[in-house]
Amino acid sequence: METLIVHPKNKEQLSAIKAVMKALKIDFKAEKKYNQEIVNKVLDGENSRKSGKPGLKIDVPNMWK
Repeated sequence: METLIVHPKNKEQLSAIKAVMKALKIDFKAEKKYNQEIVNKVLDGENSRKSGKPGLKIDVPNMWK
């Protein structure tokens, strides 16, 4: 068998593709891809926090100014 990789342009297309596949009883799995650079930054921050390093302080009242 072949594996198909589909790239829907929006949520509407994604929903339609899933509905068709379910109607045809085709097995599928959904996977989310994340930007690896962002994932690494989050993990670095988590590791820093766990090792006791101070985190970044955000001035919440002035955050949107």
